[in-house]
Amino acid sequence: MSLRVQDNCLNVNWNDVVKILKTVGMSYSDNETHRISFENSHTVIFVFDNDTLIGFGRAISDGIRQAAIYDLAIIPEYQGKGVGRLILNNITKRLPNCNFILYAAKGKEPFYEKLGFGHLKTGMGLFIDMERMRNKGLIE
Repeated sequence: MSLRVQDNCLNVNWNDVVKILKTVGMSYSDNETHRISFENSHTVIFVFDNDTLIGFGRAISDGIRQAAIYDLAIIPEYQGKGVGRLILNNITKRLPNCNFILYAAKGKEPFYEKLGFGHLKTGMGLFIDMERMRNKGLIE
């Protein structure tokens, strides 16, 4: 593996972003929506193996106190090889004084626990499609 970390959206192929989100079973939209979402985020991290996009993540934040991590996705053949940790470490080091929240895909909680995240006891969510989030097990 020859990994390269990129912390901007320059020359990102948004087709690849959508393809990775589909492959890992995460929610996705059209290319333009993802481009805007990433470009409007405080911090973005893309990881390439040579020139192939293999994973990414982003954080929205005020930059000094609070941040939320979204769209952390790694193609399956690179999962379990430290790429997720690399992405999260790159996000958190760019926001050193922030508290972080995220919601994990069902079954992925142990990954985040290993990196120091804890379960929220009072978290709440208001989603455009509440029923979909219930079906995914993210809300009661």
